[in-house]
Amino acid sequence: MGNGQERPAALVLLVALAAAALAAQPNPYRTIEGWAKMPEGRTWGATSAVDIDTDGTSIWVAERCGANDCVDSNVDPVLKFDAEGTLVKSFGAGLPILSPHGIFVDRDNSVWVADCACTGRGRAYATENKQGHQVFKLSPDGKLLMTLGVAGGGTGRDGFFQPNDVVTDENGDIYVAEGHGGDNARIVVFDKSGSYLREFGKKGTGPSEFDQPHGLAFDSKGRLFVADRSNDRIQILDKTGKFLEEWKQFSRPSGIFIDRNDMIYVADSESGSVAPGRTDWKRGIRIGSLKDGQVIAFIPDPSTATRGTLAAEGVAVDAAGNIYGAEVGPRALKKYVKADR
Repeated sequence: MGNGQERPAALVLLVALAAAALAAQPNPYRTIEGWAKMPEGRTWGATSAVDIDTDGTSIWVAERCGANDCVDSNVDPVLKFDAEGTLVKSFGAGLPILSPHGIFVDRDNSVWVADCACTGRGRAYATENKQGHQVFKLSPDGKLLMTLGVAGGGTGRDGFFQPNDVVTDENGDIYVAEGHGGDNARIVVFDKSGSYLREFGKKGTGPSEFDQPHGLAFDSKGRLFVADRSNDRIQILDKTGKFLEEWKQFSRPSGIFIDRNDMIYVADSESGSVAPGRTDWKRGIRIGSLKDGQVIAFIPDPSTATRGTLAAEGVAVDAAGNIYGAEVGPRALKKYVKADR
C-alpha cells in the first residue's frame, strides 16, 4: 500500500527534476534575424518547412506566400537562399500548393513539398475546390517530377488527408507522415517510382500509434524518428513501423533534423501556448546526441506570448553547424550561429 502511494510522488519528482534540468541547458548560439532577404515588396509568410541543399550551405524554404496559405497567390512558395541569405532561386507559382508544411531535399537534390492544406483559408478551399493534401517532387529548377496523393484529399492507398512531412531513405523509398489533427494518423510508404508499398500507425497513444506525426527524419542506422507532437514524444521506429523506443526529453516536437554526426535538433513551437497545459516545458530548439539521447543545449523562444504557434516549427542545420528555424506565428526564418563565431 505504501509503495503504491509513493510511486506517483516519485514519478512527479522525477518529471519535475527532468524539466528543471532541461530548462537549465546552455544556449551556445546567437540569433541572426532578417538573415534571408526577400525580394523588394515581398514579406515572409508563415513557414514550417526548411531544409538544406546537397551543397551543405544553401537553404530551401517553402513558405505560405506572404500569408498563412497560398490561396489566390501568384508568388513562388519554394525559395532557395545561398549561404549569405540571398535569394538565388524560386518557383512553385501555378502549382496547386495551398499550405506548404514540410520540405525535404533528397540525395539527388530533388525538392519534396508536403501540402497539408490544413491552415488559413487552405482547409476550406481544398474541400470546396478539390485541391491540396498532396506531396510534390520537384527538380532543383522547379519542374514537377511526381505527385503523390489525390487532389482534395483521400484515404487508404489512394491519398492523404493533411500530410505533414515527407522524407526518403537510402533506397529512395518515400515516407509521408499524415494527420494534422482529427482521427487520421499514419505513415505511408511508397517506392521511388511512387508505387504504394505499405503503411503503419493509427490514432492513439501506444507504441507505433500517433497523434499528429508532424515531422520525420532518418538517422545513420536507418531508424525513423517521428515527431509525435500531440503525444509529446519522439518515436523511434524501424522501416516497417516496428516500435523501438520513445523519447520524451525533447518536449513537444514539431520538427526534427538529424545531421551527419547523428546530432538531433528538435523544434518545440507549442509548449505553453498552443498546448497551455504543458507549462513544464519551454518552447525553443533542443539539441542532443543520438548516442545517449541527452539534451545538451537549448535555444529558447524569445517570445513570452502565451497563445499561438511560436518559435521554430521547422528546423534544419547546414554543414557548418548553423541552425535555421522556420516560424509559423512570427512568420520568419531565423539563423542561429555559435556565439564564439
